[in-house]
Amino acid sequence: MLQKIKITLLALLMIGHWACAPQQEAEEYDVVIYGATSAGVIAAYTAKTMGKSVLLVEPSQHLGGLTTGGLGYTDIGNKFAVTGLSRDFYRRLGDHYGKFEQWIFEPSVAKNTFQDYLDRAGIEVHYDYRIISSDVEAGKINQITLEKSSQPSSDTNWKVGGKMFIDATYEGDLMAKSGVSYAYGRESNDKYGETYNGVQLMTGHQFPDGVDPYQTPGDPSSGLLWGISDEELQPDGTGDDKIQAYNYRICLTNDPDNRVEITEPEGYDPSMFDLLVRLFEAQPNSRSLNNYFIWSHMPNNKTDINNRGGFSTDMIGANYEYPEGDYEKRKEIIEDHTLYTKSLLYFYKTDPRVPKEIQEEMQEWGYPRDEFEDNDHWTPQLYVREVRRMDGEYVMTEANCVGDEVVDDGVGMAAYTMDSHNIQRIVIEKDGKDMVKNEGNVEIGGFGPYPISYRSIIPKRGEVENLFVPVALSASHIAYGSIRMEPVFMVLGQSSAVAASMAIDRGEAVQDLDVTALQAELEENPLADGSTAEILVDNDDDRGVTITGNWESQARGGYGPSFLKASSDEEATVRFDAAIQDQGEYDVYVYFSRVQDASSQTLLRLHDGNETKEIMVKEEDIRVEGQTSGEWVHLGKFSLSPEQDAYVEVSTEKADGMVVADAVLFVPERDR
Repeated sequence: MLQKIKITLLALLMIGHWACAPQQEAEEYDVVIYGATSAGVIAAYTAKTMGKSVLLVEPSQHLGGLTTGGLGYTDIGNKFAVTGLSRDFYRRLGDHYGKFEQWIFEPSVAKNTFQDYLDRAGIEVHYDYRIISSDVEAGKINQITLEKSSQPSSDTNWKVGGKMFIDATYEGDLMAKSGVSYAYGRESNDKYGETYNGVQLMTGHQFPDGVDPYQTPGDPSSGLLWGISDEELQPDGTGDDKIQAYNYRICLTNDPDNRVEITEPEGYDPSMFDLLVRLFEAQPNSRSLNNYFIWSHMPNNKTDINNRGGFSTDMIGANYEYPEGDYEKRKEIIEDHTLYTKSLLYFYKTDPRVPKEIQEEMQEWGYPRDEFEDNDHWTPQLYVREVRRMDGEYVMTEANCVGDEVVDDGVGMAAYTMDSHNIQRIVIEKDGKDMVKNEGNVEIGGFGPYPISYRSIIPKRGEVENLFVPVALSASHIAYGSIRMEPVFMVLGQSSAVAASMAIDRGEAVQDLDVTALQAELEENPLADGSTAEILVDNDDDRGVTITGNWESQARGGYGPSFLKASSDEEATVRFDAAIQDQGEYDVYVYFSRVQDASSQTLLRLHDGNETKEIMVKEEDIRVEGQTSGEWVHLGKFSLSPEQDAYVEVSTEKADGMVVADAVLFVPERDR
């Protein structure tokens, strides 16, 4: 009887608990954005500026993804591809550093810039919430369920509904939870008729021939050194589910007043770097940190350090389980990469096997005291270069990158090389000897900016009709290697938000949206706030460009698809006419691309509608920084109106070398 009473009381208590527990109704928003990456921030700002209610959710405590996580040496490709609010972001960084645009920057400055966008739009980021399920009915996401990332429990669950959803994460978790088709790993070349997909044994970031892979040199029975896989090399072009290597983009400083010493991390094991020691021995003339790292210098004595060579910051082969791993598995992989990278730095600083010259260099560096202050001065963002990729309405492939296939529904551009980091470290036999090699590195360029299809950021028709995926978008492995750059993600984030707003207003599925109308909105309202758009006149434009004399077109190294160059031997001019729509003050810029035998000076004539001003630009005054081949030069501020002709003319007159004519920019005055 007593047992029955206890059971009855327990049942009553449980019923009472359920009765008292709030039966949560899903909060409703116009646009729900999952992931406060660079794409997520720009998408949220855009949608809010367009009058939509917005929820921005971030699974971690970190704002801005990789852009604020150490990648300050921007992977540009071609600045022509960076448009809209993405370009505005780099302009605002320029405001901070006293320049027109800034492409190399400190993580904290990027974070503050993103926060400013959110503050101006009145957007609060809901940190520390991650998705656990998505309720999809009749092809629409009705709501998603989130939990506290740091305290996963049913008590912390939060249901959120939306008219439109944007998955701005690198991982594509919202996409996957919603039942959208996706891929990971690399396709075989046969699947899309490609050349550089699948297995690729190339020379980039490679070991020299002859580096022995075994713990006891020449003895396979002794086992492989740490970091080497026992898998066999497959034929070139073979597909698999392996992922290109992840790493951290490391921010260090050599400022003694701002430097925190690199110390031994818990779990440090110097045997992880026995293979690196053999690489030192195989390269006796490589005695600089720059031989083993891409050591890019940032403002204020800081760095953005990236992978270089056969053994560096890439933790090759340690991430295969990341795409489909649960949250605990991913945390484990992230912690492994953190230990590896901190151990690598400590090894360089302290291990006697490191060449003395290199070790002395490393000892000058430490973690920056004024960066990542809430994470012990270490970036919280692992560079997950590639996770899932949606299998959407259209799959971007190598043919798009090289221009063999050009889409007409472009809502952004990419311009970087087809770039994959190494995917596995294996043993191969060559000339009768076993040696270690890296496999998977691809770096194929030589093409100009190309459009990214609207259909590649939306699911297939019949799957989900109210979701955009601007980061884990629909592309083959090798095409994604060209697209996967932070400025491009921002462009696609904005395009997704504009499209989402239009779809809401029109009551349409994302697959039915009028893409021509979307393209017009992106072009006419590039900052999503109704302000006057700047005017770009490029040498490739059909209108607004008048050419006299002999000019040679060069496809690479300029702004946009090409640029023009002419010798000073004969008189030649290129005139760039501006179609001014709104009267006002305009800052005028001319783009100068680097060429061999460049003239030490270039004569420009600027006509503002009333008078013509001659301006001489000195080549020595043009300072090009970062991953770019040119720079904008400010000609001054001018009052321009639609009623009067305005133009800039580039001339070979008074030149003493090669003259460049590329692009001219008329930027309306704005209140920053």
